[in-house]
Amino acid sequence: MVEEITVFLAMSSPYSDLIRQLQRLHTLCSVTGILGWDEQVNLPPDSADLRAEQMALMAELSHEASVNPAIGEALQALESGDVKLSSDERVVVREARRDFDRRVRLPGEFVTEQTRHSSAGYHAWTRAKPANDFAGYAPFLTKHVELAKREAEYQGWGDRAYDFAIDKHDPGFTAATIEVVFGELREGLVPLVKRIATSPVKADRARLRGFPVEAQAKFLREVTDRIGFNYQRGRIDVSPHPFCEGSGADVRMTTCYDIDDPMNSLFGAIHETGHGMYEQGLPLAHHATPLGQHAGMAMHESQSRMWENQVGRSRGFWRYFEPRYREEFGSQLAHVSSEDLYLAVNAVQPTLIRVASDEVHYNLHIILRFELEQKLFSGELTVEELPRAWNDLCEAILGRRPTTDTEGMLQDVHWSGGAFGYFPSYCLGNMISAQLWQTLTEQVAGVEDDFARGKFGRLLEWLQTNVHSQGRRYSALELVQRVTGAPLSPRPLLAYLEKRYGNLYGV
Repeated sequence: MVEEITVFLAMSSPYSDLIRQLQRLHTLCSVTGILGWDEQVNLPPDSADLRAEQMALMAELSHEASVNPAIGEALQALESGDVKLSSDERVVVREARRDFDRRVRLPGEFVTEQTRHSSAGYHAWTRAKPANDFAGYAPFLTKHVELAKREAEYQGWGDRAYDFAIDKHDPGFTAATIEVVFGELREGLVPLVKRIATSPVKADRARLRGFPVEAQAKFLREVTDRIGFNYQRGRIDVSPHPFCEGSGADVRMTTCYDIDDPMNSLFGAIHETGHGMYEQGLPLAHHATPLGQHAGMAMHESQSRMWENQVGRSRGFWRYFEPRYREEFGSQLAHVSSEDLYLAVNAVQPTLIRVASDEVHYNLHIILRFELEQKLFSGELTVEELPRAWNDLCEAILGRRPTTDTEGMLQDVHWSGGAFGYFPSYCLGNMISAQLWQTLTEQVAGVEDDFARGKFGRLLEWLQTNVHSQGRRYSALELVQRVTGAPLSPRPLLAYLEKRYGNLYGV
């Protein structure tokens, strides 16, 4: 295989020239990714300034590689019509052109500045969150917004800066299209939330206390290995906020632990494992090209949310894993019945914290952030006004008001790195996962029965065939249509939530 690749690349052609350049760029970006992972997992606190300079240098080198004139020359030759291309090669050329055109519009100095500030902003957030110090963090967030708007200007989206932020993560989506599906989803969610709140059935996660971190780590490692994560090509560590970094050749995941909230670490790990298995399922031989890259963050989140929720919160999953869970936490679960444990797994209780939210309320957390981001980019809301606006909207949507910024607008890591337009991906991912799940269960009979036997291969294989192997051949919207036969809609998600939680809570 190595000899074949070497011989292929030795043959001079516009396409092989393009692949050489994309492989070099991919390698540089992978180094940046590992530095970013290390920054959140291992970096000593007083080394942040050096890491910011390291990240800025890598951004400079990666940008130079991404705008190499050789890429433009190869693309021009391939687009001339003189070279016969396969369907896969046409995908590579189409997507590489889109990427190249965007990169050449950005000055190298701007890319370096943005990357350096992303590192500085992250460390400012890690200090501000535990200290409830919004004032100390606000200047970093203000500059992030300014940089995001400048980037949109460079790309010709100056009058639609927030749409550009969304498009960076999920090509084909706009704030207007998202508003439509979010509005329909919210209309269906609110009555369900109210019915569950009046149900006599009550879940009690408060009884799950005193779970040693070492045992939690052991159990979630077993779970993530069993469902299909390849630890020969990846690892899991601890960070302030769970995340997944890397491509299929080297995937780094993290979670965080709380002895009095063991479900948070477990489902956080399963969520990141869903991301990791998507990356591992992409064609490894093509990781440097769009054929081996994901179809946007909404599709990525659909994979993580499916494993976290449709799988991890299912009865079949817990029929298999509950005995092992009790082996590790016998004394903690001694007075918790199987049904009470399953109710705790699927507890529907409003919380101020997104990552600790149940499935039913979770999308309301995303709608809150989406509305605030729109106002932040339109100028209707300033950074200084953000904490109060967050608290007001949280009270209006979730019925609870934060008493500190730590449990309010400082809770999420995303804005600290300038990742605006990402939050909608979570809710869009929930919709996609439900629509894929609906199709999957129609095509693969008894898949949840597999879970009860500790078998997850049929699900993973279906996802690899229908989603992972497609790379960036299609946008997320196109891929959903092709796989499910219908355009993206919130209705499958509402039906899924009604079925699972309506039955569980008798409403």
